Amino acid sequence: MKNPNTRRAEGKGQEVVGAVQKNVGRAIGNERMEANGAARQANGKAKQEVAKAQERARGAGEEVVGTAKRVAGELLDDPALEAKGRATDLKGTARRKANR
Repeated sequence: MKNPNTRRAEGKGQEVVGAVQKNVGRAIGNERMEANGAARQANGKAKQEVAKAQERARGAGEEVVGTAKRVAGELLDDPALEAKGRATDLKGTARRKANR
């Protein structure tokens, strides 16, 4: 599976190329080129959304693991495990928020 950041960059590139193609098609009166550009642009946006959804899911998983570690640390009276859990939880929260 590709890295979500790579997929996101590919999607952005496809979106930009599609926008240019759409506008050139519109400018020269070529409806087919315009439609193909619009389709490419939409596909690029969709790829970006998929990558963002993958990252949100990854962040949610990190939050679950972090909470489990934190709780285990509290129950076992292990401050290091508790701190690692908090850090993992915060990392997951940040990842989800960055990919809204």
